[in-house]
Amino acid sequence: MATSLLLTIGRIGYHHYFDKTTVLQEARVFNESPINARKCRALLTKILYLISLGETFGTTEATELFFSVTKLFQSKDSALRQMVYLVIKELSTVAEDVIMVTSSLMKDMQPTSEVMYRANAIRVLRKITDASMLQGLERFLKAAIVDKNAKVSSAALVSSYHLYGIAREVVKRWANEAQEAINAKPQSAVSAATSYVTSFGGSAPQTYTAVSNSNIVQYHALGLLYAIRQKDRMAVSKLVQNYAAKSGMSGSVLRSPFAQCLLVRYACKVMEEDPSSTRAVYELLEGWLRHKSEMVNLEAAKAICEIKDATAKELFPAVTTLQNFLSSGKPSIKFAAIRALNKLAMTQPAAVAPCNIDMENMITDQNRSISTFAITTLLKTGNEASVERLMKQISGFMSEITDESKVLVVEAVGSLCIKFPAKHHVMLSFLSGALRDDGGYDFKRAVVEAIFNFVKYIPESKEAALSHLCEIIEDCEYSKLSVKILHLLGVEGPKCPQPTKYIRYIYNRVILENAVVRGAAVSALAKFGVNVEDEAVKQSVKVLLSRCLDDADDEVRDRATMYLNVINTGDEKGYVKDDSTYALAYLERQLLTYVSNPEMAETPFDLSAIPKISRQDEQERGTQELGGALPSLGGRSNTPPHSGSASNGAGSRPAISSAPSLDQQALYAQKLAEVPEFASFGPLFKSTAKPVELTESETEYAVSCVKHVFSHHVVFQFNIKNTLNDSVLEDVNVLMTPDNDDVSLVEKVLIPAPQLVYDVPGVAYVAYERTVLDDYPECTFTNELKFIVKDCDPQTGEPDEEGFEDDYQVEEVSLAIADFVLPSYIPSFNKAWEELGDENEVVETLALTSSPGLQEACRDLIALLGMQALENTGNVQGSNVHTMILSGIFIGGVRVLARCRMTYDSSTGVTLQLGIRSANAEVSQVMIGAIA
Repeated sequence: MATSLLLTIGRIGYHHYFDKTTVLQEARVFNESPINARKCRALLTKILYLISLGETFGTTEATELFFSVTKLFQSKDSALRQMVYLVIKELSTVAEDVIMVTSSLMKDMQPTSEVMYRANAIRVLRKITDASMLQGLERFLKAAIVDKNAKVSSAALVSSYHLYGIAREVVKRWANEAQEAINAKPQSAVSAATSYVTSFGGSAPQTYTAVSNSNIVQYHALGLLYAIRQKDRMAVSKLVQNYAAKSGMSGSVLRSPFAQCLLVRYACKVMEEDPSSTRAVYELLEGWLRHKSEMVNLEAAKAICEIKDATAKELFPAVTTLQNFLSSGKPSIKFAAIRALNKLAMTQPAAVAPCNIDMENMITDQNRSISTFAITTLLKTGNEASVERLMKQISGFMSEITDESKVLVVEAVGSLCIKFPAKHHVMLSFLSGALRDDGGYDFKRAVVEAIFNFVKYIPESKEAALSHLCEIIEDCEYSKLSVKILHLLGVEGPKCPQPTKYIRYIYNRVILENAVVRGAAVSALAKFGVNVEDEAVKQSVKVLLSRCLDDADDEVRDRATMYLNVINTGDEKGYVKDDSTYALAYLERQLLTYVSNPEMAETPFDLSAIPKISRQDEQERGTQELGGALPSLGGRSNTPPHSGSASNGAGSRPAISSAPSLDQQALYAQKLAEVPEFASFGPLFKSTAKPVELTESETEYAVSCVKHVFSHHVVFQFNIKNTLNDSVLEDVNVLMTPDNDDVSLVEKVLIPAPQLVYDVPGVAYVAYERTVLDDYPECTFTNELKFIVKDCDPQTGEPDEEGFEDDYQVEEVSLAIADFVLPSYIPSFNKAWEELGDENEVVETLALTSSPGLQEACRDLIALLGMQALENTGNVQGSNVHTMILSGIFIGGVRVLARCRMTYDSSTGVTLQLGIRSANAEVSQVMIGAIA
């Protein structure tokens, strides 16, 4: 029994048999004299173990423990001292008065100390140092950076990299030392170092000598040098050019493959920021493909594959390199190569096709991660003849791979159905078989969504796919998936030739499932009762729904009651057949404005002014993912590591990114609400979808404009970025001049950008008031920047005290009728068109001489009217006759509809008959005027 207990303890680990209280009580061993190194090492190990488990120490506990541990600096035991450094580093973030240990650490940093002490002391000192102390340590750290011992130099460089975030100006002064560390010759002498591991039974430390031939110092030094210079585009470009000059040759300065990989990434950064350097950087990347290190070859090949708009000829060297690595004996190399090819195949499958034979040999690879990537890449690059064979090979190992790999395979099959629709029966069979395998929710969801693709994109496979889905819900353990499938059956089932065969599966869910699924099944049944024309089917559905009136769940009963009433009264348009929904972010913003404004409480909330979108659009918006890159030593992030807060050039009015988001207009409204001068303007009606670029990207000042329309005001937001690193702009105003003096606009507010530093965007605003509310002005503004220029140091960014006034002309900005119209979705155009009637209809026949074809005419009409194309009529299907229907909301909440009948003749061009209907005759005339 004792033996079994010891074996159990050995398997679990003795650390499970103590807690924080016990460790704190045992800490008195640190006060013993002489110091028992073995006991202290064991106790320090326990402390580190507790911290690794997430155990938290209170401030008092951590402080007492911290200073007890510092007493162990008296010991000469190397292993104990290393444990001391580790514990001090962990406790320093919680304990108080940790700077008291600075003198001991400074003593260990001296050149006369052992190497192990020096490197660890530097790392710990970085944890307890703040900006005020750093200047006093600057001399020691600069000396350590250029130390001949690689361990000391690397410790100093990494510590400097982390200190850059808290004392940027101090660390910037160490650029020369970092460059010297890169250029230092490899160390050939034997260096003395203290043994990392000593016997727990011996009391005297053992030392040995070791040769350090690592070039990791270059990796750390290059990372620090880039962090210092990354704000200076020219300096980064020069950095890449200098160290890439002899890359891969015997005389290359960079001997570390890690540093070479870092240089590849920095070269890609230069190419992203300066498109004119693409050719030069590409030649560098192509040269790195022949580097003696496989690591560098892979990094260069991946970088070439990620170049935007790269041609097949430009990709060929990278693909060839990756193809050679597919036959490597190292699994890591093979995995990296096949993963890079898999990513490239998503956008350029033809470029990867020459590797198909090599990838087919990898399908049977023992490493299932490699085989999974190989098969998914083949699915993207293969031809129709190979689909059936690939499906059989995949089925052979699906049960042996992880869920994550299964998801990759299923997603590849789902996208393959669009490429080869004739093979849908093979792929559907594979997916139905995959559902029988064990797997989690993510895997099952991927299979279901892949089958959804068949229903959506391949009409001839719809019935077979729906039958597979019916089988899935018979034995589905995930309610979310059952609800999604039931919804699809309710939408697509009534359109099939034999809709009744799906009703049995749906009603089984009402009997056998939980309340959530039962509610979804009731809704699906109601869609059959409304959309199927057969009266016998309607009657059957009514009988089934009436049985649901006695359900135990309130929501199921309420749904059944409502849908029975809908079927009996025939009022299904707004409940079952309506596939539209309100733009929720816009609705929320308008409701908040209504509730927060006491003056609006006297009038009811106008729901008709809220735009609608299709449910499909709402789902697509909801599934968009937002992410951000985290800064890392060799990362491709645009932000500096540990970058502190910087002036945005506009005080409390930061620039708004033009990147897509779930609701860009909601972000605009939030930022505008923070500007006190706009508080009286009321709710925001519309903002332009994309900023209008007023300058070229290569000019010294990058300027774009966003138009914000309120009920009585128009605000022009100018996003401005200074691309010159040797100057700072202050008091940046935009002077706007309309081309028509009689326009009913009066400048109301002018807000300058206080300061524009290098590469940090700022915002200036100009607001106009519409003096005649029934007039919707159309005019063009000329724009000129007025500002004060101050020279500055590119390294520090500090501007001179004196400056001079300057101006800069940018492109014009136009205000059009489309700016007063908000695109809006409606589920039934014909019904809405008839409801508006022809009382306020305006019809004009026009010749669109500027449009060379029907597709271009549709695009121009949408831009000129500012409305939303419905029922996919914005895309022309190749005929010479086309009708496009549009919907929108005019400022003031007036619904506007447009019917555009177009014909095309090669001799006369596009002829348009435009019909506008709205609830206001004046609005109809204004909309026609936008085209005529």
